[in-house]
Parts: sequence; structure tokens; C-alpha cells
Amino acid sequence: MAAEIHSRAQSRRPVLLSKVEGHQEAVSAALLIPREDGLITAGCDRTIRVWLKRDSGQYWPSIYHTMASPCSAMAYHHDSRRIFVGQDNGAIMEFLISEDFNKMNFVKTYPAHQNRVSAITFCLMSEWVISTGHDKCISWMCTRSGSMLGRHYFTSWASCLQYDHETHHAFVGDYSGQITLLKLEQNTCSVITTLKGHEGSITSLWWDPVQRLLFSGASDHSIIMWDIGGRKGRTLLLQGHHDKVQAICYIQLTRQLVSCSADGGIAVWNMDVSREEAPQWLESDSCQKCEQPFFWNIKQMWDTKTLGLRQHHCRKCGQAVCGKCSTKRSSYPIMGFEYQVRVCDSCFESIKDEDRTSLATFHEGKHNISHMSMDTSRGLMVTCGNDRIVKIWDMTPVVGCSLAAGFSSR
Repeated sequence: MAAEIHSRAQSRRPVLLSKVEGHQEAVSAALLIPREDGLITAGCDRTIRVWLKRDSGQYWPSIYHTMASPCSAMAYHHDSRRIFVGQDNGAIMEFLISEDFNKMNFVKTYPAHQNRVSAITFCLMSEWVISTGHDKCISWMCTRSGSMLGRHYFTSWASCLQYDHETHHAFVGDYSGQITLLKLEQNTCSVITTLKGHEGSITSLWWDPVQRLLFSGASDHSIIMWDIGGRKGRTLLLQGHHDKVQAICYIQLTRQLVSCSADGGIAVWNMDVSREEAPQWLESDSCQKCEQPFFWNIKQMWDTKTLGLRQHHCRKCGQAVCGKCSTKRSSYPIMGFEYQVRVCDSCFESIKDEDRTSLATFHEGKHNISHMSMDTSRGLMVTCGNDRIVKIWDMTPVVGCSLAAGFSSR
């Protein structure tokens, strides 16, 4: 199914349904209200707003609430209609929204952090609100009592969070480029493992509990898929964005990954294919093709009376090569390289034309994107960012999820 959807999507693109404007500063978070023609936004202008679609087709704010500090993160639990808003001052405020989405009542304030809240999740099963912040910690608090249950500190800002509600495992990405897997208990936690693979700060995470896959986006413009529950240590690299990856969402039904970058790029990756792992880069003092020394290999340069060369790496085989032995560039989507990268000349010859067939589609959001969320049951996506604009997209032409779920495309 996913293969057919992907081939159709090559010539299709997301449809912009609505533009919502009104925030005076950057919009930190925007969430679609399930089964409703509405959305919730939180911004750096200290406002949280609920927008409902009117008969005119325009979205108008039914709730406009001003906070004490700029809003930095948000979580919404639709069944209980509870909203949790994180702020720059480190506090999280809980509100209860009315059934008609025209009134919002304050519930309580959680002193979760000493600095900007970067991510929030709410677990109804345990009645915990879990959050990360720029005070370099993850905290979990009891929503019944409002009391702090536990904290764990990292060596750098905690930037994003995903949580497995059944096993109480938390994934925390940080500014050092590391992802920490923790097991949260009532008043303590244990570090299970750390995942290292990105060369830049972690900007977004997505956990799929069904296939037990973790996806991470980073400021190094790349995405990594970590197979947590399957083959041990298996990782897949995806490179197609040209700016930092700000948000990701995996659609388990169609085996597709949607990602957005700061330059407005929207990518849809086909994950229902047999992909290859990118090789580890090999270390060598000389070119592994022609054996010419690299510029730090003083002894061989002296012995051979030759000038040292600059070191490069072939993205397909991982070998350390010189520029003369890697004169070609090629895309290699099966390994995640959607744009042309350096390959050695012998690997270039081994890549066939069909190997260069793209396994992703790329689209232009035409605005800065710092946050994205999806309602996969309807095939809708909302994006927002520093340009103060919120956009609502029909993604069914490129992901097909509403068709698969039994909804008709708009």
C-alpha cells in the first residue's frame, strides 16, 4: 500500500487549506483538535488561543488567554480536554477547556523547571505531567497533588521529549546531540542507554510504540531511525533537508515519515522499503584507494617525497579517500542520501540508475517552520513558526492516510 501511495505522491503536493494569523510574535506550538474544526496555539506573545472554524471558512479565536510569561511548549489531552502550557519562566500551567471550546478554566501551576520548558507530555494512566527544559533536566510531577515526583539532570539543555505510556520509558534529546533513554519510576529513574549519532543538537523526536522505532531530527539537517525493539543497534540515516529538522511524525499505518525543516521544507519519506545502513567512516593515514598519504602523515610524505592530500569519505562504502579517487557525486536513496553526496569512483560505477530513484517527496511550506503536528485520522497537518503564521494542510495527496483510515480526501 505504501509503495503505491508513494508513487502517486511523486506528482502530488500538500494542499494549503487555511492560514491563521493573529499572534504578535513567534508561534511556539499549534495543535489540531481531534474530531473538531479547530486548533490550539501558544505563542511567544504570552497568549494561548483556541481557534474554531466559522461558516465563512475562516478560523476565529474563541479563547484568548494571556499568560505571565512567553509560551514555549504545549500538550493537549482531548478526552479529558486538559491543556498543559509550558513557559519561558519554567512553569507549566494546566487548564480545562469547555465542551464547546469557548471557555478555559485554570486548574493549577506546576513549578517544573528553573528555565524555559522545551517539551511536555501528559500521561493519564499515571496522572503525570512530564517535561524537559533548558535547566538541563527532565521532571515528572503528579497532576493530582501538583507535587514534584522526580528530576534527572543532563549535561546540556534538554530540547525534546517522547514517552512510552505503557513502559514508562522516556526519550530525551539534548543540545549536545545525544538521546538518553530513561525508565521513570514513582520517585526515581534509571538511565537505560544513550544514543549517539547526530553531529548537531537534537531538535525533534518521535516514538512509535507499535514498531518500537524512534526517529530523531537534528540541527545537522539529518534524521536517524533507531530500531529500539528490533535488530539491536540498527540505525538508518535520512538526509534530504537543507536546514535543521524541526519536527517529525511517523504514520504507522502507511509506513511514512513526515518531517519539516526551518527553511519551510516538508518531506514525506517512504519507510516501507528495505533500506541500507550508512557505513561507519573508516580511519586511515592514507587514501584507501591509491594509498597516497594524507597531509598529517608526515612519515609517508617524507619517505615518498609527496605532498599530503586532504581526507574525504565515500558515503556508500565509508572508506577514507582522497579527492582524486572521489571525483563523482551521486544520490543513493536506499541509504538515505536523497541529494548528491561524495562517493568514491568505484562506488559511483556500482550505482545503477534505478538506485537513484527517490524514496521521498519534497515540498515547500513557504514559511518558517519551528513546530508541526498531524491529525493522521484526517490527513491534516498544522505548521507554525517565527513568521507568526499558522498553516493548516491537507496531506492526503502525499501520504494517503485518510484514504487508508476510511476518510475521503477533502
